[in-house]
Amino acid sequence: MRDKPRCVFDTNVIVSAFLFERSEPGRAFAEALDRGQILLSAQVAIELTEVLRREKFDRYVSRKKREDLLKALIQEAVFVEITERIEVCRDPKDDKYLELAVSGGADCIVSGDGDLLVLSPFREVLVLRPADFLRWISL
Repeated sequence: MRDKPRCVFDTNVIVSAFLFERSEPGRAFAEALDRGQILLSAQVAIELTEVLRREKFDRYVSRKKREDLLKALIQEAVFVEITERIEVCRDPKDDKYLELAVSGGADCIVSGDGDLLVLSPFREVLVLRPADFLRWISL
């Protein structure tokens, strides 16, 4: 592993991290920000923006705070241009994470999605649950 691992987080893990900072997704996300680089693509950023605007999350974190967290992530993240289209995931909506990981030279994808986890490793990119990521990044 290089000095600063390059990490892709799926939208569900990022949303969980934003809503519940002390959760495993929250701790994994904080560790990635501290010790690595988080990769984003335009497609993932758009999906994340749309999901974070959902009213159902207002009861956990205010819309303003979610917007502020998203802005901070966008400023901190490494944006990657997708150079390769991939169509291998059981759920085609998850292919965007594989494309981001491959195009960005990621070390891992952090996800709780079984459709992605079953592919690990995908072209030498690990697909890890947040708890497994916490162990992996501490090695």
